Amino acid sequence: MKAILQRVRRARVEIEGKPVGEIGQGLMVLLGVLEGDGVEQADFLAEKAANLRIFEDENGKMNRSLLDIGGGMLIVSNFTLCADARHGRRPSFTASAKPETANALYERFIAAVKDTGVSPVESGRFGADMQVTLQNDGPVTIILDTDEIMKR
Repeated sequence: MKAILQRVRRARVEIEGKPVGEIGQGLMVLLGVLEGDGVEQADFLAEKAANLRIFEDENGKMNRSLLDIGGGMLIVSNFTLCADARHGRRPSFTASAKPETANALYERFIAAVKDTGVSPVESGRFGADMQVTLQNDGPVTIILDTDEIMKR
């Protein structure tokens, strides 16, 4: 499972021009599910994202987590994070999980984030054509890959 975490002042996702999710200060998360990912990866990544200390304290040091600041999380599924662009000019997406599996793990990730106490938790719609708007804060952008972090 791969996630791009962006520290934001605000973020919003729209489908067909209508907002479906919006947060103020917090994290915008793009989530990609790979073949072979499971509940263990979803739960691990949710806990990691909620507790990663990437928000500044009173001394300007990145010492606070999303939970510490009471921020929200906007989660958007993004199968293109699973792209393999090593060969040729067209990326391959064969490493992506099948849609049924990916959607179930996307929903599991959302539920696991809620279980950590993060609020609000907003999301896009799996498989939809979405437009995402955000105001990056810092910018601070972190890439998390469970294949690297969990060492399967």
